[in-house]
Amino acid sequence: QRHTVSALPLGKLKSFHIAQYRDERLQQVSPATVRKELQLISHALDIGRREWGLSGRNLAIDASKPKEPKGRDRRLELGEEKSLLNAVNQSQNIWLAPLVELAIETAMRRGELLSIEWSDVDLDRRTIHLENTKNGSPRTVPLSTRALEICTVMPRDISGGMFPLAAAALRGLWSRACKRANIENLHFHDLRHEATSRFFEKGLNVMEAAAITGHKD
Repeated sequence: QRHTVSALPLGKLKSFHIAQYRDERLQQVSPATVRKELQLISHALDIGRREWGLSGRNLAIDASKPKEPKGRDRRLELGEEKSLLNAVNQSQNIWLAPLVELAIETAMRRGELLSIEWSDVDLDRRTIHLENTKNGSPRTVPLSTRALEICTVMPRDISGGMFPLAAAALRGLWSRACKRANIENLHFHDLRHEATSRFFEKGLNVMEAAAITGHKD
């Protein structure tokens, strides 16, 4: 809505306006984000055509989409897990080590971990309930023996949040920990891939793993 393309009357909207928007956004965000934004624009134009009586074709379809970037397949290499855990335990922030370990054990996303309240945690049933997830579907994550140990012994903040950290603060903590561990090109989100891969290595099938991770495909 902040972009000038939104101020154009639909009668004057051309496919090159959509292409111009695409090219400008590619200078600011990832190709995957631009693809999603173009899908939203296309959906809005389709709704207008089908349900609101607007005439003309969907111009967003004519604009070519950025190529989908190759998915990351980064996993922890030999010795990296030990180095990483040593590094996060050296951090002055007491929440970083349990956060990283829980990510490896559960495959939860960064945002999901940071949103957990202690009221969501059921130690007796060995679960954490996630009400708000990226794909919009609540899910209950089972806790492994190690994950349960982490939840049992970690300190509790008076705020009620399991990890009272801002996303920006976590990015800095993560970057410094990877530097201490001498690990390159490891994103926090790669821990989700690592955990998911381990579920399959433990013998879980696709449906069982997806129920834990929240993947829809």
